Amino acid sequence: MKQKISLVWFKRDLRTVDHAPLMAAQKLGLPVLPLYVCEPEYWQLPSSSRRHWCFIHDCLQDLRSDLEALGQSLIMRTGDVCDVFADIKQTFEIETIFSHEETGNDWTFQRDKKVISWCLKNGVDLKEFPSNGVVRRLKNRDDWTKIRNKRMADPVILEPDHIKSVSGIDRGEIPQKNSKIFGGVLYGCVQKGGRKAGVDILNSFLYERGQHYIYRLSAPGPSEKHCSRLSAHIAYGTLSVREILKALQKRKNELKDSETKAWKRNLSAFGSRLAWHCHFIQKLEDEPALEYECMHSAFEGMREPDHNEVFFKAWCEGKTGYPFIDACMRNLNYEGWLTFRMRAMLVSFASYHLWLDWRQTGKHLARVFTDYEPGIHYSQLQMQSGVTGINTLRIYSPVKQSQEHDPDGVFIRHWVPELKHVSNQWIHEPWKMDEKVQKNSCCVIGEDYPEPLVDHTEAVKKARSLIGEVRRQPNFRDVSKKVYEKLGSRKSNGRRKKKTVEQDKQLKLDLL
Repeated sequence: MKQKISLVWFKRDLRTVDHAPLMAAQKLGLPVLPLYVCEPEYWQLPSSSRRHWCFIHDCLQDLRSDLEALGQSLIMRTGDVCDVFADIKQTFEIETIFSHEETGNDWTFQRDKKVISWCLKNGVDLKEFPSNGVVRRLKNRDDWTKIRNKRMADPVILEPDHIKSVSGIDRGEIPQKNSKIFGGVLYGCVQKGGRKAGVDILNSFLYERGQHYIYRLSAPGPSEKHCSRLSAHIAYGTLSVREILKALQKRKNELKDSETKAWKRNLSAFGSRLAWHCHFIQKLEDEPALEYECMHSAFEGMREPDHNEVFFKAWCEGKTGYPFIDACMRNLNYEGWLTFRMRAMLVSFASYHLWLDWRQTGKHLARVFTDYEPGIHYSQLQMQSGVTGINTLRIYSPVKQSQEHDPDGVFIRHWVPELKHVSNQWIHEPWKMDEKVQKNSCCVIGEDYPEPLVDHTEAVKKARSLIGEVRRQPNFRDVSKKVYEKLGSRKSNGRRKKKTVEQDKQLKLDLL
């Protein structure tokens, strides 16, 4: 007779604390089989990369250790998830599969539908639990804030004291970081993953690094220290948003009078960005087509026919001829993280200056972001590319951003060594150096460092004109209203805003 078990399927929820599926499985009283499936087909997607797996690998090692302390090791399998379930079912009677709802890309969406079909066909109960502040089958966007806030106010679900082990099953090995499953060789480094690292980073932010959060949020370099750096941990679920909010409130309550002024505003600003995090993922939950269709249909076909592969390759490699753009891209390619303002600038430059379609640039960014989160990724790509129909256009001047956030060119010279001998006078616009100055600076434009791909003024003028043509279409506003009704942000009390343009504070989100 087969042993009857509960199966907990881990996806982007790699923790044992505040884990509703794990607790529900434990309460059922049956042996619990905690499972993670490495799905090779997923890792062939253009949005997947070895960098993601390197972070996940660390998370799985911590998760396995934490589960072993509870009495049952993490079971690791590689293959199609339905095939894995079927294989397990040959040995065990699966009473229920417990999991979190996942708002992922179209591939995971289709995969989850196949799992539902498999469970129905095989008489296995499937119980899914909400993930963070995302509401499945939301009837009205006006209700989202209230539901999300209530969910965040609930107590953190404690880790089970013990789970019954499953006998007679090999735990399986976690694929190595260098496994051929995960594509090409990794360029650069990867942020440390795992629950332990996540808790340490959270505490260091709340008690040390976050004091200057607002004032160091935008500039590359300082932002690496003073931003939370929790985005990857939230994306892969080593920490829940609710856990972080509870820790944030605890820290606020502990503040002494002498600390309040320096800390309160920064911690409150961070808390609001956690709400924006869930808000953006909710967009993809409500409209899965955002991964591959413009939010406002009028923008379809606007950029696609004009794709310039030379421009695209130069942008990906950080060789556009604009020093600050190139420094930010090279920094991102190597480290896998960049503060939000600079991410927005890179997308803006690609979309407006180079007239590249967000679907193409988004694939490169997805691969290099350690914290790739589909819900945030596609919403932000569209917003920064001006194709939502409900957001203010934000076109960045690469020179102005450079002068404001790297006035002495320290960041530029670090990431674009071709310019290391260029003086502060020319570091932001090296193409303006005359021939003699170029030679004295060991940087001949067009040889040692490329000329700008486009002229800023001319490119922006053309982009505004083309977008303006679309916006003047007869039914543009009607479609925008429909987009806002379904996907637009609301006031904190859930009511509609008077304007149909979402506020610019969304552009300052640091958790992408």
